[in-house]
Amino acid sequence: MKQVENQNLEWKETWRDEYSKVICGFANATGGVLEIGRRDNGEIIGVSNSKKLLEDLPNKIRSATGIIPAVDLRESDDGKEYITISVNPHTFPISCNGKYYLRSGSTTQELSGNALDEYMLRKQGKTWDGVPVPYVKFDDFESDAFKAFRRKAIASARLTAQDLEITDEMLLKNLRLIEGDYLKRAALLLFHQDPENWIPGAYLKIGFFENAADLLHQDEIHGPIITMADKAEDLVYLKYFKGIIS
Repeated sequence: MKQVENQNLEWKETWRDEYSKVICGFANATGGVLEIGRRDNGEIIGVSNSKKLLEDLPNKIRSATGIIPAVDLRESDDGKEYITISVNPHTFPISCNGKYYLRSGSTTQELSGNALDEYMLRKQGKTWDGVPVPYVKFDDFESDAFKAFRRKAIASARLTAQDLEITDEMLLKNLRLIEGDYLKRAALLLFHQDPENWIPGAYLKIGFFENAADLLHQDEIHGPIITMADKAEDLVYLKYFKGIIS
């Protein structure tokens, strides 16, 4: 089977300092090998300055990324020399000149915005909804949301009424929605009376369309997510269902 560039393999004809971002991408993913002296089709054309590359590359890569990969000299069957740079995956985020890259398929993608945030969280063993949020007061939480949770938990037989004979704050602790002195994002989404103060767009929108393009009217449901499903069901039943009279 013919070898091609993939998640863990990249070929370059010559070295350029900008290729340190490929090293960074490998380190932030599952590792990989960058080979210098190959065309995009895998043909080995060799390098003419192998000795200098062996001396310069470790320093250049360390300066750009802070890591030292294995840099080795190889020789093809017809005597052409080429360089392999082997990168191990790292458990902590690696940057290249202040920017973060991630290997995806046979490409190296720069991470920014939400993609960078999610990547950083994964490296810390966290999920987006598990991030602690400062400056949130427990007194601001919606008591009806906790009542709704208790009602649903008992109805689904996941918990008993006896299990739920605890304070609302203790309920959050038992659900592991508190970390240290901070409440997690999931706690705000589920139980806070106005989660949009911290999480823009945390609401439900329902629309009624005449066809695929024309919106006749719409409604928004705000507040704790735990109560949104019931509110949406009531709204759809009372406003959006239309009986056919003949």
